[in-house]
Amino acid sequence: MALHAISVIGCLQVRRRPAKVAKVVDETTFVRCLTGTGIIREEVWQDQSGKVTKYNLAFINHFLCPQDNGRVLGYDNAHGTHERHFMGAVEPHLFTNYKSIVSKFLDEVGDLRKGKP
Repeated sequence: MALHAISVIGCLQVRRRPAKVAKVVDETTFVRCLTGTGIIREEVWQDQSGKVTKYNLAFINHFLCPQDNGRVLGYDNAHGTHERHFMGAVEPHLFTNYKSIVSKFLDEVGDLRKGKP
């Protein structure tokens, strides 16, 4: 059961519903790496206006990273902040737009697949 925010205006209560958000991308891609098979995961949610409200990008390879369920590299905003995950460590990252994060993520994954740190 979803909870809704309630505002009181004078004696009138106005119930605001949360914006509808839909998952628009849910992709898994298997890729070759120097150290075995890797997995690229992309999940994206958008609101009704098409704005990305939530995202999760992950490069998984258990041979490269035994921690964090094999997530070698990832970007997400699952906990309300924009984070970069790398080899089990988490740090905040500056979010400008989703397209730039995807581009940066894919460049880094390309290097990691070739064995570059």
